[in-house]
This record gives sequence, C-alpha cells and structure tokens, in this order.
Amino acid sequence: MSTFIGNIAIKADEKGRVFIPASYRKILVEIGSERIVMRRDTDNECLILYPEPVWNKKVEELSQTLDEWNPEDQMILMQFVSDAEYLEFDNQGRVLLQKRNLQSINAGSELLIVGMMNRFAIWDKETFAQKKVDQKSFAALLRKKMARPQTDK
Repeated sequence: MSTFIGNIAIKADEKGRVFIPASYRKILVEIGSERIVMRRDTDNECLILYPEPVWNKKVEELSQTLDEWNPEDQMILMQFVSDAEYLEFDNQGRVLLQKRNLQSINAGSELLIVGMMNRFAIWDKETFAQKKVDQKSFAALLRKKMARPQTDK
C-alpha cells in the first residue's frame, strides 16, 4: 500500500477550499476512501485528515481502550469524535475547511500538507517551519527513537 509522504505547499481560497494533491487522492482511491475525516490535532496547531477506513480503525481502537460506563472515558470518546467532521471532495479535488478550523490553527494564506504515512496534516506553513526541529536535534531524536535494545550475547 502507498503512504502519504512529503510536504506540499497549498493555499486556501476565500471560501476555505483547499486542493488535495493528485498523488494523495490516488492513494485514497487505492484504499477505497471516497471521503476523509478531519479533526484538530490534540497537541499541535494543525488539522489531521484521515482516510475514512483509517479513521474508523482509529476510533475502534480508542473505544476498545475506554470503559463505556466510566464518565471520563465517555467524555474522551465524545470529544474526540465530536471534534471531527467528514470532508467530501468536489469535482476539482478540493475539500472545504470551515473557517473556524482554519482559524484554530492560525492559518495564513500559505498552508502545507504534510504526509504522515496513513494520514496527513494541514499546517500553516510558517507555524510548521517554526515547530520543526533543527537537523542536528532531529538526527539525535531519530537515533534515540530507532535505537534497538542491546541484547547480551
């Protein structure tokens, strides 16, 4: 299966429509996703867009970790799901992002679509540039995350 990789500069028009790149739309067709689900990221100033099958799996995984009789767990699920919305493609490969969602990420005129393997994000271009880790720090973080535990021989 293909994955969403790279980053692509895009712009929102005056109505909030953004063009989803053809390479990403092709992947959506491959996995049988006619629409996507968008929600504000819980930690970063970006919007996460999930192919519908990926979203359904994510919600199923979350609901299985929660106790439906626990009020706190119920709120977690409700808030996660209620902050999401389905996005439909128009004939030109665009989706409409509500102004409130663009405002929630402080979106300016220049946006960036960033691949995240099975999903992708929409960032304000300047915000993403500020949040990115410098190359040396990134290399150190990557080494740490990818390090395999040493086994005794």
